[in-house]
Amino acid sequence: MAQAMTEVPAAARADEPAIRRITLADLREVLAKGWEDFLAIPTQLVFLGVIYPVVGLIAARFATGDLLPLLFPLLAGLSLLGPVVALGLYEISRRRELGMSVSARDALAVLRSPSLKAIVLLGGMLFALFVAWLVAARLVYLATLGEGPHGGSLGALLAAALTTRAGWMLILIGNGVGLAFAIVVLTLTVVSFPLLLDRPVDPLVAVRASVRAVATNPVPMLAWGLIVAVLLVAGALSLLIGLAVVVPVLGHATWHLYRRVVAW
Repeated sequence: MAQAMTEVPAAARADEPAIRRITLADLREVLAKGWEDFLAIPTQLVFLGVIYPVVGLIAARFATGDLLPLLFPLLAGLSLLGPVVALGLYEISRRRELGMSVSARDALAVLRSPSLKAIVLLGGMLFALFVAWLVAARLVYLATLGEGPHGGSLGALLAAALTTRAGWMLILIGNGVGLAFAIVVLTLTVVSFPLLLDRPVDPLVAVRASVRAVATNPVPMLAWGLIVAVLLVAGALSLLIGLAVVVPVLGHATWHLYRRVVAW
């Protein structure tokens, strides 16, 4: 790990950060640091207070009618907006790293960031990708199962998806398309949002740094994406309660991953 931390390739341009090479061992360490930050500033009650109302409203709106087939893609696609949700967690980790006194309220300091406009711009890009994913999911549904009585209730939709050839094609193709969107989001944002919070840089500089981070560390970054996906699914399976711990830990860990990868 020490060797990986000292190996700092030159920056692509003079005004851009250099990217370090990391190993899989670094991922274990950033997760441990994320857990330490969570224990120091626990925010699970905040996330529980947000997760259940949001998911409840979505489920109530999409559980019947023509929007029902989009219920699962919408819930799954919310993870694409994770870098925006985690901004307050990055701020908490940043302050703890500087030795500052920190409380959960300090997450709101993001709103006073010099890079707020750039953060909003990148957030808009993520929302556009989220909408594009919903459109793609709808097209996959129409091309496989198509319109029919199976769209009238959740039970009928699940039965059609799990017991028919068209349903299995929907699952296979839909997950493949979803994976492609997840890789794009990982590539564009794995360090860009933490970088904007840390330094008042141009959003294009932040995105390029994120792309270079993935290109320089393809195996660790893909492993990181897999870790995030597995932990989010595990958190969701516990009636969403686990997400109140998983999301903060991953948010804090992402800040420490950024600090391992990006060098000025």
